[in-house]
Amino acid sequence: MPLALLALAIGAFGIGTTEFVIMGLLPEVAADFQVSIPTAGFLVTGYALGVVLGAPLMTLLGTRVTRKRMLMLLMGLFIVGNLVSALAPVFGVMLAGRVIASLAHGAFFGIGSVVAADLVAPQKKAGAIAMMFTGLTVANVVGVPLGTYIGQSAGWRTTFVIVALLGVIGLLGVAKLIPEQPKPEGVRIRHELAAFRNVQVLLAMAMTVLGFGGVFAAITYITPMMTEIAGYSASSVTWLLVLFGLGMVGGNLVGGRFADRHLMPMLYVSLGALAVVLGLFTVTAHNKVAAAVTIVLIGALGFATVPPLQKRVLDQAAGAPTLASAVNIGAFNLGNALSAWLGGLVIAAGLGYTAPNWVGAVLAASALVLAVVSSLLERRTSRAAGGSVAGSTPEPVAATARH
Repeated sequence: MPLALLALAIGAFGIGTTEFVIMGLLPEVAADFQVSIPTAGFLVTGYALGVVLGAPLMTLLGTRVTRKRMLMLLMGLFIVGNLVSALAPVFGVMLAGRVIASLAHGAFFGIGSVVAADLVAPQKKAGAIAMMFTGLTVANVVGVPLGTYIGQSAGWRTTFVIVALLGVIGLLGVAKLIPEQPKPEGVRIRHELAAFRNVQVLLAMAMTVLGFGGVFAAITYITPMMTEIAGYSASSVTWLLVLFGLGMVGGNLVGGRFADRHLMPMLYVSLGALAVVLGLFTVTAHNKVAAAVTIVLIGALGFATVPPLQKRVLDQAAGAPTLASAVNIGAFNLGNALSAWLGGLVIAAGLGYTAPNWVGAVLAASALVLAVVSSLLERRTSRAAGGSVAGSTPEPVAATARH
């Protein structure tokens, strides 16, 4: 794997840290600005919505510059957003800083996925994408716990200053290590939007929303589930999340490796196993050891779907992959928001803290159904195309190939 992937992984590490570290610092931020915890929670919601909206917006704005330059601009935006958050005098400014930083998130991963795939041979594309996403998964093992500890010890503003410095390192890495690439010729907004007329692109994004949403249906409510049901102390939840992050790292690397060889079978296995494990979590959540093992498996199986889903979008939108890739990153965050909302509904309905696990299992199973449908449609299209070519004259076939 080329060294340039390290620069993308560093940027991903910073982005992953700033996205999730706020969850561990909400009490400190709320106390500092004298707002309630639910109000401070808008810092999480605002970031997620910023990713969903920023992914297509920033990608479209970047169609007129080279991908390397756009990655540098996005890291600059990320740095500014975190510095605004660190220096915010009032809560509204803090929220604005979070939104500014989030605008870089989707486009960075979307454009970065295209760049990573272009840096390697065709049979290694998913592995290269996984290498970049390793920065995001490692952030959950190292960056988030360390950032939470620093924020609780030295003040939450210190954490955001450090995250901004990570952005500076990522910016310098992109500038130094990412090779110069000519601006893609003939890229137009209409051309990029055309990818969304492909039903396979839409199916892949729906799989992203439902599949990864299944993970966060459970993980969003992991603290009350582990303290009230499993019997863990509140201080132990941080280490349980570290276990979740370790599972993410392993699943991401395994998913990237096998997706290059057998993409759809990898999705079948990971989504099917994820649905089963989430369903079992309603039982294993009552035992400390079993719950810890299940949390690792959820992280591993959930992130094993990320490289194949991202590569699936790139493959199906091959003519205009940049916008589709970025929007798919927004789909991950849309899945997070959807599943957290559904999980909250079942808890509010009095079904208990383990009920979101059933929500997650249903979402993951739905994603598996879509994967099977996608594969069947692809085979039908392939057979139809084969029959059409077999019955055509040479001239129309050549014309089709040119198209």
